[in-house]
Amino acid sequence: MELVPPERMPGERKLKGNAAYEEALDELIANATHTVRIFDRRITAAFNTPQRFDLLRRLLLAKRTNRVCIVLHETGNIVRDCPRLMLLLKQFSHSMAIHRTQPVARQVYDPFSIADDIRFVHRFHYNDVRGAATIGDVAATYSLLKRFDEIWQASAPAVTASKTGL
Repeated sequence: MELVPPERMPGERKLKGNAAYEEALDELIANATHTVRIFDRRITAAFNTPQRFDLLRRLLLAKRTNRVCIVLHETGNIVRDCPRLMLLLKQFSHSMAIHRTQPVARQVYDPFSIADDIRFVHRFHYNDVRGAATIGDVAATYSLLKRFDEIWQASAPAVTASKTGL
């Protein structure tokens, strides 16, 4: 029996430095077709760039069922530092959510983002500049999806687009 290789073999690209990580995250979002899940310690300034705004907006506009889910340990800087992200949250509140981890999940230290259950970007520690961008590694992606779901379950909505007052 002859084995036919898959159309696309799993591939991994090593990342060194914050710029390489942010570029890989932009690439991940640009290639997403339905869902982006992001876990990190805090939001970075890259989420307020016109490029990241456009990538996320295009994804959310493509289909009403598309989703962006973000979980962070620290959310205090989002409103102040990321007005573009807040605009997306306001425009797409039905498709986008930002959660903050509860204390039980605060020991997770390796940021990662997953697109469409088939590709991910992963840093080994939030204080480390090394990481990897991977596509097609089903087992590793599934493992990160499970971790994201566990973190999501151990989090609560933290940032909303509406301002409520007394």
